[in-house]
Amino acid sequence: MNTAVLEILEQVRQNSMGADEAEKRINALYHGDLGFADIDLRREERTAYPEVVYCAGKTREQALSIMTKMREHGLPVFSTKSSKEIADEAAAAFGETSYHELSQTLSIGSLYSEAEREGLVVVAAAGTSDLDVAWEAARTAEFFGSNVRMINDIGVAGIHRLFNRLDEIRAARVIIACAGMEGALAGVIAGLVAVPVIALPTSVGYGASFGGLAALLGMLSSCAPGISVVNINNGFGAGYQANLINRLPGRSHALPPA
Repeated sequence: MNTAVLEILEQVRQNSMGADEAEKRINALYHGDLGFADIDLRREERTAYPEVVYCAGKTREQALSIMTKMREHGLPVFSTKSSKEIADEAAAAFGETSYHELSQTLSIGSLYSEAEREGLVVVAAAGTSDLDVAWEAARTAEFFGSNVRMINDIGVAGIHRLFNRLDEIRAARVIIACAGMEGALAGVIAGLVAVPVIALPTSVGYGASFGGLAALLGMLSSCAPGISVVNINNGFGAGYQANLINRLPGRSHALPPA
């Protein structure tokens, strides 16, 4: 149980705090109520990682209010689909920010220093047109504690390029294969490595690719074992899952005992 909760309950036991006040204080520890949003301030106690801010569909004021509340509670912030305007205001307000414009990812503070990151996640992108999604995956895995290596332009149209980088790819604990068009890259890589492959379909392609649906279905239908598939353009989901797998061997980020 959270130490702050135990302290509140101890005050109740000693009759120095009433039950109503204790309930109010405990709720304040877990709920960051902004009216339009109820921030999960203690998510890391359940999942080992804090809440992530998805900026799409939010106003600039809403996104920054959520980030401010999280920082007030000492939480590092990672946000996706963040505009340059949000990033600029965050930098002015918080200072310790890192913004990657291509992937639209913004971090404020950090969970791990560079020296504390573990293992290796390789993000293998089929082509330059996939890089916005691939970098979202890479930045996510890095923020949550993985060493990351980006390898680009190794799509199956020039498959010799993939074989030139195969030793680097095989050094990974987990691989994210990011591709649009027909999405063949994931199956090819999975047939050449002995680690999990997370297939990340992108919406890159001409009309019959149906905005990434062809790549998604191709990846889901691959005959190569060891592949899991995330949603179209879901770089965040791929990076998060890759980090969980990457950090498993040492169990260094396992949840504390209940």
